[in-house]
Amino acid sequence: MPTSSSPPSVQFRDLVHPIVAGLISVIVNYGGTFILVFQAAKVAGLNPELTASWVWSISIGVGVTGLVLSWITREPIITAWSTPAAAFLATALATTPYAEAVGAYLISAAAFVVLGLSGYFEKLIRLIPPGVAAGLLAGILLQFGIGAFGGVSIDPLLAGLLIVAYVVLKRFSARYAVIGILILGLAFLLTQGRVDLSGLQLEFAAPVFTMPVFTLNALLSVALPLFLITLTGQYMPGMLVLRNDGFKTSANPIVTITGLGSLLMAPFGSHAFNIAAITAAICTGKEAHEDPSKRWVAGMAAGIFYILVGVFGVTLAAVFMAFPAAFITTLAGLALLGTIGSSLASAMADPKSREAALITFLAAAANIKLFGIGGAFWGLVIGLVAYAVLLGRLPRHEPAHKAGLTAISGPVTGKGAIA
Repeated sequence: MPTSSSPPSVQFRDLVHPIVAGLISVIVNYGGTFILVFQAAKVAGLNPELTASWVWSISIGVGVTGLVLSWITREPIITAWSTPAAAFLATALATTPYAEAVGAYLISAAAFVVLGLSGYFEKLIRLIPPGVAAGLLAGILLQFGIGAFGGVSIDPLLAGLLIVAYVVLKRFSARYAVIGILILGLAFLLTQGRVDLSGLQLEFAAPVFTMPVFTLNALLSVALPLFLITLTGQYMPGMLVLRNDGFKTSANPIVTITGLGSLLMAPFGSHAFNIAAITAAICTGKEAHEDPSKRWVAGMAAGIFYILVGVFGVTLAAVFMAFPAAFITTLAGLALLGTIGSSLASAMADPKSREAALITFLAAAANIKLFGIGGAFWGLVIGLVAYAVLLGRLPRHEPAHKAGLTAISGPVTGKGAIA
């Protein structure tokens, strides 16, 4: 939690960049992964009302928790739904009755509340060496950076335009590069008629309560995997994103508040939400604001945008999902270039842990999937084992005041915080 009792002053000129960063993170989240929620709803045989309730509950929950956490901590705490969990549910809901799945959501959420209150997760985070953490983040984000240029093969005109515009803007007005490609890309799509908004009708979503049913089968086949997948695939890399950009907030309130939010929203269809990882990196780096103490506005902005989408249910989510895939991947990759670069620099900064950090980076980039657990977890495990073997010792517990400083040159409030 922040140590200063007086929040940093924010003037009007400080709002533009973090607000745009928040908007981009929301667009990337809905445009890139939200299709998994609709796929899971289809597999479960949910009617349009229950599907809209799922969209409402998860969007409102993510928005409110992000707003609360960003306001309390004055740090850009970006929350999101669990993407790997949604992918898991796209198969699990085929054999699990929906009411039992809701019961499993409640059990998983309650487990996160207990974990957050226990304080053990924060202690675990502090054990991870800075170089390994930076290598893990760089490896996770690498695919998005590659995707920015891979879009040229799919949509050469759109992707090429965004890449050229980004480089030119970086040369002459680096601060407005990401804002510029967002505006330019949207304008290009509209003039090409590739985003049709003519049939858009804003209709309020109505939450639908589902009475949960608790069964041993759902506990073992849905609740337990949901908890483990979300913990290893979202919370762990999400906290390392914050640490990598110099933010020191404890994981305990984040896990507790998102767990409570998931607990409240589960009867309306929300499967799980948590701290974000990929989309968070868009808001925690210097692209959001040169001054780290002003980046919390991005968390507030993202929360408001999520709430707006939730209020109108499926309608606005469908708009974001209508954007061409090349636009989403190129926009995300270019917005994350700065974070990828600083993460790689941090990973290679300490000669003693450099090889372990490199192994972590490559293992995370390989996106290994074993036993239903995703690449972030295995990349971290491999990196920690390499660190212990190469340095001949286990990672040491970092003091609280150092936990947030991941191979950076100054405190979070200083200009030198981000390389």
